[in-house]
Amino acid sequence: MITKAIILAAGLGTRMLPITKSIPKALLPVGKKPVIQYLVEEVVNSGIDQIILVTRGKEKIVENYFKPSTELEKFLIKAKKNKLAKTIQKISSLAKFNIVKQRVPRGDGQALLLTKHLIEKGPVAVLFEDDLVFSKTPCLKQLLKVFKKYQKPIIALQKVPKKDLSRYGVVKAKKVNDRIFKINDLVEKPSISIAPSNLAIVGKYILTPEIFKELEKVKPDQSGEIKLTYALVNFAKKDALYGYQFEGKRFDCGNEIGWLKANLEIGLRYSEFKKYLENLDIK
Repeated sequence: MITKAIILAAGLGTRMLPITKSIPKALLPVGKKPVIQYLVEEVVNSGIDQIILVTRGKEKIVENYFKPSTELEKFLIKAKKNKLAKTIQKISSLAKFNIVKQRVPRGDGQALLLTKHLIEKGPVAVLFEDDLVFSKTPCLKQLLKVFKKYQKPIIALQKVPKKDLSRYGVVKAKKVNDRIFKINDLVEKPSISIAPSNLAIVGKYILTPEIFKELEKVKPDQSGEIKLTYALVNFAKKDALYGYQFEGKRFDCGNEIGWLKANLEIGLRYSEFKKYLENLDIK
């Protein structure tokens, strides 16, 4: 049974500058909630209530979001805005959090290694702060169902247009069941000519202790970063690694267009906003 999830929220957000100069990209709003809250809710709605948040440097703004706001709650109750008060109170009681700091940006692999002392010896869910998926069944819950059957590491996969493959990690894989693939290799940001498929890696995983052992062997690349992808490549040569083509709409909220699309998706749930778009005069 998987009891813990890691959310990697230490990215510098360079693709979203200048707003991420002072606001962590994990706190960028999609509708009335920040991206990180959607991820926490995805974890909780998948049956996990222990979350390890990896945040950057000396910043405390991300973890502070999930702490009680007594003064604000008192003000809302006094103003008879009880519904809002309950909404604020709920945020701090969503899950149990452990905070880990990545002082220097040295890659997602190094960020994961910083959490090793907190995850004991069992499998763990991992979510990247960029990837938001709107689906009937939480994306992570879909992965957990596959893991229950295979008991091997699982990677979330999505079909992407050929022209976009160079922006993703792409897998070489064989289909073994409905939406389930056995992965033989992974290629980081390949050109169209060498891309092994159109199945791209999305930042949601179920990792086993063996992956962390492989991570410890990975040497930093030219930029000084330790990459999870390299550990997965090495693992796939020795053992079974699976991918699952999840059901749902995925948005890259670390990218300006992806973030805007996610906000539009939420906006369309409001009839007033939908009506506004229908009457919008675009020239």
